[in-house]
Amino acid sequence: MRLEPKDLFQRLEFDKVLLLIEQECQGELGKAAALQIKPGANLERIETKLKETREMRRAIEYNDRMHIPAYADLQEDLQLLEIQDYVLPEDGLRRLNVSLVAVAGIYDFFTDTRREVYPAMYDIVRQIHFDKTLILEIDRVIDPEGNIRANASPELERIRKAMQGKLRELDKVFREVIQNYRTKGWLTENIESFRNGRRVLSVPAEHKRKVRGIIHDESATGRTAFIEPEAIIPINNDLFDLEQEERREVFRILKALSALLRPYVPQIRKYQELLVYFDVLQAKGRVGLMMKAGQPQMQQMPAVQILDGRHPLLFLRNSPLGKATVPFTLKMEYGNRILVLSGPNAGGKSITMKSVGLFQLMAQSGLLVPVDERSVFGIFSNIFADIGDQQSIEDDLSTYSSHLNNMRRFVEEANERTLILIDEFGSGTDPQMGGAIAESVLRELNFKKVFGVVTTHYSNLKIFAFKSKGILNGAMHFDKDHLLPTYELKVGRPGSSYAFEIAIKNGLDPKILEYARHRSGKSETAVDQLLIDLQKEKQELEEQLAQMKDREEKLERLMKSYEQMHRDMEFRRKKQKLEAKELALQQVSRDNQAFEKLIRELREAGNLEKAKELAALKKEERQQLQHQVVELKEEVYLVPEKKRKELDIKAGDHVKLIQGGAIGKVEALKKDKAVVLVGQMRMTIPTRDLQPANEPLSVQQGKSIQTDMIQKSAGFQSKLDIRGMRLEEALKIVEEFVDHALLSSANNLRIVHGKGNGVLRKAVRMKLKEYNLPMAVTHPEPELGGDGVTLVEIQ
Repeated sequence: MRLEPKDLFQRLEFDKVLLLIEQECQGELGKAAALQIKPGANLERIETKLKETREMRRAIEYNDRMHIPAYADLQEDLQLLEIQDYVLPEDGLRRLNVSLVAVAGIYDFFTDTRREVYPAMYDIVRQIHFDKTLILEIDRVIDPEGNIRANASPELERIRKAMQGKLRELDKVFREVIQNYRTKGWLTENIESFRNGRRVLSVPAEHKRKVRGIIHDESATGRTAFIEPEAIIPINNDLFDLEQEERREVFRILKALSALLRPYVPQIRKYQELLVYFDVLQAKGRVGLMMKAGQPQMQQMPAVQILDGRHPLLFLRNSPLGKATVPFTLKMEYGNRILVLSGPNAGGKSITMKSVGLFQLMAQSGLLVPVDERSVFGIFSNIFADIGDQQSIEDDLSTYSSHLNNMRRFVEEANERTLILIDEFGSGTDPQMGGAIAESVLRELNFKKVFGVVTTHYSNLKIFAFKSKGILNGAMHFDKDHLLPTYELKVGRPGSSYAFEIAIKNGLDPKILEYARHRSGKSETAVDQLLIDLQKEKQELEEQLAQMKDREEKLERLMKSYEQMHRDMEFRRKKQKLEAKELALQQVSRDNQAFEKLIRELREAGNLEKAKELAALKKEERQQLQHQVVELKEEVYLVPEKKRKELDIKAGDHVKLIQGGAIGKVEALKKDKAVVLVGQMRMTIPTRDLQPANEPLSVQQGKSIQTDMIQKSAGFQSKLDIRGMRLEEALKIVEEFVDHALLSSANNLRIVHGKGNGVLRKAVRMKLKEYNLPMAVTHPEPELGGDGVTLVEIQ
């Protein structure tokens, strides 16, 4: 990714955002990493970082915080530890332990629940296995303050207990000596002291020959001698020997621990990298929360769709003062890519332009952006900016020359994946010639299909933007009544500089302003106003065109919906008629018994002709009803060949089952049959029994159950296995299974759920009770599954 100029971060104030993140980091390595954050162009990596930061921000917002303490840089300690037989000192082990405990805290943070709540953050730690034995080994030797534990080894424990015993003995003997010499008046007021690591008596010079022992020191005046009494010399010697033993044992323990840790140095480096990553991630989450920033939508193609954006630094500065930060919305659509932004000085043009660039840098760096989360940012390979005074004495460049130098580079290197930001375009030289050159550069940049925001006061650039496809005028609104800027961005119309109004507000002499008005003439003002009116009309026409297209799409959807409703109503009408005929046919069948009895009576009475006449009449009535039922069935359920060709059902289409009304998705076509996935059920159905349908609301998919249903009453598999499924999944699949069993007129069902703790068995029984149908629910013999299988007989 190319950024121009080299100090682009400073010009767009991205460096200040990084400083905010650095201040929130706990370790020096994290602070250094925060300052090294740079924008990238890999969409997948950017989206991953945004998800991680958003999850961290949510954790902080809901006080579900991950504790990361202050930690040290372990690089030097690990380099020394890699040296064979090197012994890491206690301070180094303490630093190592602090970092490992912090990493352990990160892993402990991800409980089963949090793994589901923060999946993106969990993916970071899931890649690295953490070995807690390292902490246990260090903790066995080093306490939290970084000191060697007394029980680090049995030998060290013995030595320290012996030292404590000698110290108690020393204290007892020393006090006896003090008591003896004090009664004799051989001690000063400051009775005791320490010299050369030994406990000594403070003895006046005139009595020093009377006290037996070793003189370790004298006062500066020579009036006081510091004497180690003879009685405690053997005890001190014993203590000295024990201290030497302690040092040797501590060295041995540290050497053994260093040898144990040495093979894990590469792993420990990974742990430190993980700790630094989460330190920076937590800092990004905190800063995102302070800015009230969110995760925008990202896409591979360049795009600028900013909704309710606020400059983050301005927002942070205004919030403590109770000032509102006016948001702006900038949507580059209908083929527009460049915004020519005009308006009064101090009206917010430069802040708005910088905000666009800053938002882009933040988004491509994986930082949350203070915009509405419906905002869309594309990926840019180049971000070029010409902001502020860039004159250079060393390069012999004036202000305007530096601007021209930037324009040359921009034109040469820009492409359709470039974002350009230019402040006060064309300024720094004669307005007429500078405006013409700026217009030519803008024309060339537009030809290269770059995206960008350009601020200007030049009318020719506003007119060029109005006439050119791909360029859009915009203005910072100005309250003419109160002569104050409102800092509101109005896209679609150019703005006036309001030079005379601002001059009046600043108290410039009216005589001077009158002369200025006379010199500027009416044409300049008229052109500005005409341009504003034309732009307004153009914007209104574009909005009307967009509304008409939207209405046309809605009308087309309504027509399709009406046609579908009409087909559904026609189907229901015919189906009701069919049901009535079927009921009549059933009634005729029931009446047959009475007619047969009557015919028998007539035959017995000898009236054979009358009996034959009644039998023929009844037969004809029954055949007529049967014929009508057959015709209606064909009309309702069979789609004519011509109509089937018009429907043109393809793989991937959503269809509706004529019988039952269920909606599914066509997975494959096999001659005149289709494999349709309805919920969790996979069925093979004749295409004549299907009709096109809209896509239903999506539901979360669970484990699929494959069943082939050639027709409504054939091929249904009456066995269902829900072992290993979650409760919600299992209940949903059982419900669909029973629904299809009822459609298929299946009476005997077998549901295998396993025994376990009985949760699935109870849940299945509760689900079956919801149907409110007469059914027998039992379990087979133990050798056939027992309580792990539920048998259902629908009566």
